[in-house]
Amino acid sequence: SCTVKTCWMRLPSFRSVGDALKDRFDGASRVLMGNTDVETPVLRNDPGAHRMPRRDRYKFQLRPYNPDHKAPGTRDLVYLESSPGFCEKNPRLGIPGTHGRACNDTSIGVDGCDLMCCGRGYKTETKFVVERCN
Repeated sequence: SCTVKTCWMRLPSFRSVGDALKDRFDGASRVLMGNTDVETPVLRNDPGAHRMPRRDRYKFQLRPYNPDHKAPGTRDLVYLESSPGFCEKNPRLGIPGTHGRACNDTSIGVDGCDLMCCGRGYKTETKFVVERCN
């Protein structure tokens, strides 16, 4: 008789993938892009030119935006430009702003007053509503 061994690869749970992405997102750093001292790529239509190896084709260096920070590693999440602010109205980008919106004083999520009011402060109102039932 023969024995067959099968190894199955399995993806991690959706929750653990999401947690790992969120950790990287929270630790992302802004970078500047600069070229290294690699010679510039040659034009394709130059018949006597040699082709640059594929691994060197996009050789560039990511430098931290803040010089006090360390350079990012190969598995770090980085960004080149900051996201636009959502607090103030910006019709060009389609951002309505958060002025005048209702927020939840007890929430720590995106509907919470601390995040939605962007440090401007907020006022609390108590309303009594009488409705007819049946």
